[in-house]
Amino acid sequence: MLASAAAATPGILMANVKLAGPNERVNLACIGIGNRGGEIIKDLYKTGLANIVALCDVDMGAPHTQEVLKMFPDVPRFQDFRQMFDKMGNQIEAVSVGVPDFSHFPITMMAIGLGKHVYVEKPMARTFNEVELMMKAAEKHPKVVTQMGNQGHSEANYFQFKAWVDAGIIKDVTAITAHMNSPRRWHGWDPNIKSFPAAQPVPSTLNWDIWQMATQGHSYNKDFVNGQWRCWYDFGMGALGDWGAHILDTAHQFLDLGLPYEVAPLKLSGHNDFFYPMSTTLSFKFPERGNMPALEVKWYDGVDNLPPIPKGYGVSGLDPNIPPPSTGAIKPAKLNPGKIIYGKDLTFKGGSHASTLSIIPEEKAKEMAGKLPEVPKSPSNHFANFLKACKGAEQTRSPFAIAGPLSQVFCLGVLAQWTGEKLEFDRAKKVITNNRHANDLLVGPPPRKGWEQYYKV
Repeated sequence: MLASAAAATPGILMANVKLAGPNERVNLACIGIGNRGGEIIKDLYKTGLANIVALCDVDMGAPHTQEVLKMFPDVPRFQDFRQMFDKMGNQIEAVSVGVPDFSHFPITMMAIGLGKHVYVEKPMARTFNEVELMMKAAEKHPKVVTQMGNQGHSEANYFQFKAWVDAGIIKDVTAITAHMNSPRRWHGWDPNIKSFPAAQPVPSTLNWDIWQMATQGHSYNKDFVNGQWRCWYDFGMGALGDWGAHILDTAHQFLDLGLPYEVAPLKLSGHNDFFYPMSTTLSFKFPERGNMPALEVKWYDGVDNLPPIPKGYGVSGLDPNIPPPSTGAIKPAKLNPGKIIYGKDLTFKGGSHASTLSIIPEEKAKEMAGKLPEVPKSPSNHFANFLKACKGAEQTRSPFAIAGPLSQVFCLGVLAQWTGEKLEFDRAKKVITNNRHANDLLVGPPPRKGWEQYYKV
């Protein structure tokens, strides 16, 4: 079996990892090894369930890639994921994809086509159509295990939300407020921008051609790389794509939201055609679902764009387990990332990631304390869940069938931000009916030459 291959010898930072038996481990290739990608690799390896057999990054000489390279000094290294699969495909069982949003798609499609299990960071992809194709590829290859990296989907919030819905504690929800009001990378940029930033010399260690993947040619600029890609419509998905899955994932799954029929920008401060607004308020409207009423999600981002807070809300906590950004620690906000859920009889507040819900106000929480169901403990964290699923011991909790529609909600939200217009969406046909330009953006521009193959399932 592949998993019996010798594990790479890690550096001293991972020396205390207790490895499972050879047949319990998964031979893992890691694509994207710096910043968030590096954190994913460490978390997967810490489970003791992975052999790191290949490392791939477009810039092996960048400072942020050095830690992982030192941890696994004897592992083969590649700059091009296609060459990695060509040379080592028969030694690879699974891949981690920790690269910019726009890069998720081609890597994931190639991996699934080769029968490799895939762990990919959230959101699944940058465009609605790419997510759709990724879901179809997963359906076509049912033996391939998929997991999107919204870690809270394997922690306390996931199991509590499910138990409270099953017990009828969370019911008849008609409104959800989701908020992410921390500073973002593009805050302070000039929204009167008329063009992309000027070309700069490409670092000697960076393969800029591969970095761009299927996107149409941009000249290198430091504000496109190392997390800055998140700022631009062409590359990332802003605050919504970054944090939406960590805040709304459980509500989306267990309230069976699916896709909205309308997305409307209620506020866009500092709107331009290139990067995300300084602050955004979006409305997502979902229809009745079975015996559940119609529901509206309102999304708020921007430092001073705080949502209305219900009486008795109390203190906004910050989940201590949130991974820090590559720019350093998460900066405190006037209101920490989270959500407020309005049911017919009860109102709940919650944070992001694994943070559990509380009933508000406190008096109501005390009244309900004896009526709450027991919440099971998680049998595995998100990384172990993926690797155990690769070995057939568990099923992933955030497979593409669940994570895909969630990611598509955010794709639609981004199009409302980008166009600045209300979008009417046909949930059955999956088309925007009132805006031809926005409908074209569901697919986006054609891939550049040499990358077309990944758009076929």
